[in-house]
Amino acid sequence: MRLVVVSALTALALAACGPSQPPSPAPPAAPPAAAAPPASKANAPAETAAAPKAPPPEGDCGDQGNVPADQRIANTARWSTASEQNSFAFDIFRSDTEKGEFTKINKDSILGAGTTDETHKYEYRDDTIDPCKDYYYYVESISTQGAHEKFTPTFHASAKRRPRGSAGDPAGH
Repeated sequence: MRLVVVSALTALALAACGPSQPPSPAPPAAPPAAAAPPASKANAPAETAAAPKAPPPEGDCGDQGNVPADQRIANTARWSTASEQNSFAFDIFRSDTEKGEFTKINKDSILGAGTTDETHKYEYRDDTIDPCKDYYYYVESISTQGAHEKFTPTFHASAKRRPRGSAGDPAGH
């Protein structure tokens, strides 16, 4: 069995990029989601019991294909390993629902570190999102023998914007 020790499971954060339109006055973006404890690969990262989260700022929704890549709103999946055994690569999968059909979204696999006792950090920036939608992700590992295995729990990325004119409705409905 392939052993991979995960020092920090997946955290999702808004990538450091500019919005596709000039920013409107809005509260600052929420901090990245906290990573789940490494002992549990089967459970999604726990929600923190903090003060109510401010709704995302209003903005444009839909396809960002016409927005320059460096200005697109994105979700960035980040994960790290404390060591790796026969690690060839990683693929990122995304769905619109937690239990929905997941689709591989990276064109090229992210190369793993092979066999090592060193810590490695990885990330994938998904700028093909609709900023007004929630998404679910997981990372799959590929061993040097070609075995594919779900590497992280499924994790949630909240919408980064709400549709213009949807004042107060954080879900954008």
